[in-house]
Amino acid sequence: MERRKLRIVHYINQFFGGIGGEDKAGYLPEERLGLVGPGQAIQAVLGDDGIIVATIICGDGFFNENIEEAKSRVVALICKHEPDMVIAGPAFNAGRYGVACGAVAEVVTEKLGIPVITAMHPENPGVELYRRFAYIVETGKSAAEMRKVVVPIVKLAKAIWGKEEVSPETHGYLPRGIRRNHFHEHRGAKRAVDMLKAKLTAQSFNTEYAMPVFDRVVPNPPVKSVRNIKIAVLTSGGIVPKGNPDRIESSSASKFGKYSLVGVSDLTNDLFETAHGGYDPVYANADPDRVLPVDVLREMEQNGEIGELHNYYYATVGNGTSVNNAINYAKSIAQELKNDGIQAAILTST
Repeated sequence: MERRKLRIVHYINQFFGGIGGEDKAGYLPEERLGLVGPGQAIQAVLGDDGIIVATIICGDGFFNENIEEAKSRVVALICKHEPDMVIAGPAFNAGRYGVACGAVAEVVTEKLGIPVITAMHPENPGVELYRRFAYIVETGKSAAEMRKVVVPIVKLAKAIWGKEEVSPETHGYLPRGIRRNHFHEHRGAKRAVDMLKAKLTAQSFNTEYAMPVFDRVVPNPPVKSVRNIKIAVLTSGGIVPKGNPDRIESSSASKFGKYSLVGVSDLTNDLFETAHGGYDPVYANADPDRVLPVDVLREMEQNGEIGELHNYYYATVGNGTSVNNAINYAKSIAQELKNDGIQAAILTST
């Protein structure tokens, strides 16, 4: 009997759906029958083994600013087509797109119980947030690799559909952090000693429990006295001038802002607000000083407890922002602060 074709629903954002760029980021979820955008390349590699029955398109802005609603809408559209599998993206290093693809994987896994494949750069925040819900094929940063990455996506899809045993080593997806019991011919003590011997003799070995690697920064020595120094304030809590003039994203921020404090002694709610999408904004919007305490620092400045408050503050959103982006922001801001003669900085969060 001829094997049934693999039925796939493809999820993409407004850009790859041909709707538009950032100006269309608020685009509501929509379904289209058949292929759209990168789905054509996926279908070409799939050949007769599978078929993309429908494509779901949603704006990155709408999805990230309304995650629960977006998940509910998208999974309802997917469910109508009774797929065997969902492919999302690829998202490469686009943070909001990666988060959306990951969130789609989460809701599809929980509601429909079918596999989801996506593809991202390892630094995409969607990887850390949603790796356990999806098979995430590793990509470079740029969508210029689209045709190249389609091949391992389809290879993995066919293997899963064919009930083959898959692993990060054999199929090129990022480790999912899922651990399963496995019976081994040697007990754990022997395997541990064998790995130690291999390490001591500079031989290769594979650990059975890979540990995360964290960046470590050596702190600067403490300031001897704050009474005569110039202090800057920075925040990852998203405090921005009213209207968010730089359009800093509520999640997976792709930029930071620099804003004047000249003549500002209090962050009033008629002039400032939060752009952050990872916490309830009510109290921060009522009094932005709760996140960025300019009012208290001005009092300290007037009382001679600190030397001077810098004329500018820097802000971004830490919610889902990639480590690489955060490092780049820090380097740029630190260089500006050094150029401006700042001797200390206070970084506030949420």
